[in-house]
Amino acid sequence: MAADGAPRLPGFAVFAAMISAAGLPIYIHAPKFYVDSYGVSLTALGAVLFVLRLLDFGQDPLLGWLSERTRRARAAMVAGAVVLLAGSMIGLFAVTPPVAPLLWFGLTLTGLFSAFSFLTISFYAQGVQAADQLGAKGHIRLAGWRETGALLGVCVAAVAPTVLMGAAAPFTAFALGFAILCLGALWAMRGQWSAVSVPQSDQSGFAIVLRDPVARRLLILALVNATPVAVSSTLFLFFVESRLQAPGMEGPLLLLFFLAAAASAPVWGKAAARFGAKRSLLFGMVLSILAFAGAATLGAGDTVLFALVCLGSGAALGADLTLLPAIFARRMAQIAPTAAEGFGLWSLVSKFTLAFAAVALLPLLETTGFTTGADNPPQALQMLTILYALVPCALKLVAIALLAATRLEDDD
Repeated sequence: MAADGAPRLPGFAVFAAMISAAGLPIYIHAPKFYVDSYGVSLTALGAVLFVLRLLDFGQDPLLGWLSERTRRARAAMVAGAVVLLAGSMIGLFAVTPPVAPLLWFGLTLTGLFSAFSFLTISFYAQGVQAADQLGAKGHIRLAGWRETGALLGVCVAAVAPTVLMGAAAPFTAFALGFAILCLGALWAMRGQWSAVSVPQSDQSGFAIVLRDPVARRLLILALVNATPVAVSSTLFLFFVESRLQAPGMEGPLLLLFFLAAAASAPVWGKAAARFGAKRSLLFGMVLSILAFAGAATLGAGDTVLFALVCLGSGAALGADLTLLPAIFARRMAQIAPTAAEGFGLWSLVSKFTLAFAAVALLPLLETTGFTTGADNPPQALQMLTILYALVPCALKLVAIALLAATRLEDDD
């Protein structure tokens, strides 16, 4: 922690911005970048993303174990992972593939995802320990700073490649800008990685988490609830370009979506403090269904209406990213105080949803005759609408049922 022992919340916000910039935006931009730049097929990209997620099934829990066992050297471990993260991003977007583009895509994403996982696990585990020093509402307060920073990072990373399109090499500029952000994040979190003395247990952290019925239910809930975000993020650029027929509007609409999420995060935090995290999260899920149901009715030229969808779905995303991690962190503080292994499982669950989107949706869309940047047959556009709008609605209904059936502390 800082010299005075108090967590520096702005530092948590900056570091969260760096991590989030390397997460969701990569699924938004990387597949389309490799299709447009190197002619790689959507099916091949989806297969590579799925294989990488299979790697995570073994890797993420092990990274959680590694984060816990190297807790006293966490500052050095984090610094090394940040270097790997920045280098992988530069390789992915700023380096012409020295081997087959699909192989280079897989190699650079392996480095990026591995660093992303380790940093996410270590960062959220440190957050659990830091929040304990902030009082009774410490987890919600820290989550407000952390997730607002994360959403701002997503905003910038999602829209930056589009804004930079006037540059000679926009994605190179994006990758170099990300490397600068990495340096800033390391500086902002200096002195925050000290180990905290916690009760020891003879049992594995994984066993403690998986044996707890509430933790198990929250992990399942995270899986179901995050899948709609993965689906819509994977298909967002294709939906705007081909369904709305609004090429060039991807950047402004993405920015609107993520700004709505970032602006709503403090509001959700206040709502959770007043009404309870569970009730507030349920309201956010209902808002998400209403927004995506509206998207299902849109067609060519409905850009203004889709902007309203972006506002609603973005605000709902703010609830997902602020409240659910805080609920899980609060549970980890009770059953597994070091939290690293718990968040190893959490990271695995979260990224599996992106794997599902990549391996299931991209090939399915391609089988209907969908082609990026071209006129598409009606059946392809209909499938795009179903996948982008209606599948998230169905998944959110399942998430609502799971959350309603989960008893949490703020139920009383």
